[in-house]
Amino acid sequence: MRGEDLQQAELFSYGSVAERVPAEHRLRPIRQTVDAALKVMSTRFDAIYGEDGRKSIPAERLLRALLLQMLYCSPQ
Repeated sequence: MRGEDLQQAELFSYGSVAERVPAEHRLRPIRQTVDAALKVMSTRFDAIYGEDGRKSIPAERLLRALLLQMLYCSPQ
């Protein structure tokens, strides 16, 4: 079962991440592009997830995390 891609705006903070990240940060355009691509792929994700069981971590969230790892944790 596929979980929803909900983002908590203010879990343990007094402001959103969007407010603290500078407008010119290099990840902002990347995030917009990735979000648009994942939105298009959403129906495909729905098709491959089963209907039974516990909700899983959404594929969108996993792919965003993997992309950040690739951008920031690559060997030097």
